[in-house]
Amino acid sequence: MATTTISPERTRSTSAPASTDGSHAGTEQRGTRGGGATPPPPLTNRAPALDGLRTIAILAVILYHLHVAHFDGGFIGVTVFFVLSGFLITTLLLGEHRNTGRIRLGAFWGKRVLRLYPALIAFVLVGLALWNWVGDYKGATFSAGEAAFIALSYTGNLFRSFWDTTQGVFAHTWSLSMEEQFYLVWPPVLVLLFAIRSRRRWLMAGLGVVIVGAAVASYLSYEKPNGGATPDVYFSPVLGVVPLATGCLLALLLDDGRVRRVAAGIAGHVATWAGLALLVGILLWIDGDWTQHASTFGVVLPVTGLVSAVLIGGLVSVRTPVSATLAWTPVSWFGRRVSYSAYLWHPLVIALLGTFAVGAWGNVWLVGAALLVAVGAAYAVEVPVEKARKRIREAKRLVAADRAAREHATT
Repeated sequence: MATTTISPERTRSTSAPASTDGSHAGTEQRGTRGGGATPPPPLTNRAPALDGLRTIAILAVILYHLHVAHFDGGFIGVTVFFVLSGFLITTLLLGEHRNTGRIRLGAFWGKRVLRLYPALIAFVLVGLALWNWVGDYKGATFSAGEAAFIALSYTGNLFRSFWDTTQGVFAHTWSLSMEEQFYLVWPPVLVLLFAIRSRRRWLMAGLGVVIVGAAVASYLSYEKPNGGATPDVYFSPVLGVVPLATGCLLALLLDDGRVRRVAAGIAGHVATWAGLALLVGILLWIDGDWTQHASTFGVVLPVTGLVSAVLIGGLVSVRTPVSATLAWTPVSWFGRRVSYSAYLWHPLVIALLGTFAVGAWGNVWLVGAALLVAVGAAYAVEVPVEKARKRIREAKRLVAADRAAREHATT
């Protein structure tokens, strides 16, 4: 493989291609030693362990929003999601270029919209219908229509970070906004760099500069909020780009066959266990005053992104008890099928039913209610849309095959 440019190996996968929306795919090696054959590129096969990691991340976020003891650091679940997203999307884009020699930006953005937007629309419509009861959850500085428009236009992070406003029960859509804004910029950058055959090392160095520079800028722009409010810098694209770019950097590293050979040996095992231990340690170490320190945003969250990348790199490189546990079918199924829906709907459930949840058992049944709503929403909205997309793809394939057959018959 040529390692002097970002162009990856020109080898076609022998297995089914991964999902091109980056929602749940990966590669899980099975103990290949560093001195053996080069493992295939990531996302050649599905990695259920990454789906399981999604499950852990979304549960941490829900428990944080419920103010469960010892989960004051649960908000870092969003950082884990960002790193996962950057890694998956970049690896899929690299794989598309490896297999086809190009990256179809229109198809990429179209698939993103079809994957994410129907569920978001459904959530916003229900939120609007219940606005009189839930709209002011954690405060709202907009009317229902304004808050819905901000959520649907993927601009929530900008309003929260630059204008110190919030959208009530739609406020958590800021993280979706951060991702979609990033993916308006990053894929065209890759296309440009492929076109000019930029050296891989310069791209990775550039990502490193972005990560460090954004972390420093976040530290310097921090302003202590009143009380326990979340600082505006937390929602800023400047900070948000750090974990996303970290995931992209991991994807570029693992696109190098030499790195994959090393990661498939003892290094992968060390990365898995060390990444897990550090991530759990950070989650439990953060206490309730995390909003009062600039270091949280300039150091702790960027380091959390780095630790998440180490863990992800291990999970897709070697098989360990950690990856086996995360790949356990109930755990991986939830992360693959329900995690996005759970992220969308859990604040609405908390806002609607939270006053009736008293004590530890109240939180238990409230989490159960949120998860049931998430499962129902996933199968009511996301599954039918995915089935429709598959039928359309199959119809297009049949039309193309029929056209090719007729053309062949006439020659």
